[in-house]
Amino acid sequence: MKTNPPSPRSIDEYVAGFPTDVQEVLQKIRMTIKKAAPQAEETIRYKMPTFNLKGKYLLYFAAYKKHIGLYPAPLGNEKFKKEMAPYESGKGTLKFPLDEPIPLNLIRKIVKLRVKENLGRAAATKRQQ
Repeated sequence: MKTNPPSPRSIDEYVAGFPTDVQEVLQKIRMTIKKAAPQAEETIRYKMPTFNLKGKYLLYFAAYKKHIGLYPAPLGNEKFKKEMAPYESGKGTLKFPLDEPIPLNLIRKIVKLRVKENLGRAAATKRQQ
């Protein structure tokens, strides 16, 4: 009988569950997100590392056998369309192959855009109250 492994309670626990080479990639992505959104809070949602801002999710990322997934990607954004094209994989998903360099600069740009979007939504919600 198979049982589901327990969900990690922190990003540290999540990262520790992977081989050392993948841990290094995950930590680089984590630090890139933290630097681009220092006010974001770390948590785990849907068994994935998650960054929240103003009570709303900002970004998820997850490791798989051959890639790192990043969600949600601003796929409709013309600004990043060319840079994201090699990594697009379905609606709102980017897949970064583990056997290629991870585009940390692109991740940083996406995080900054998501921060701007989240803060805009938070301000709009506050005005409506």
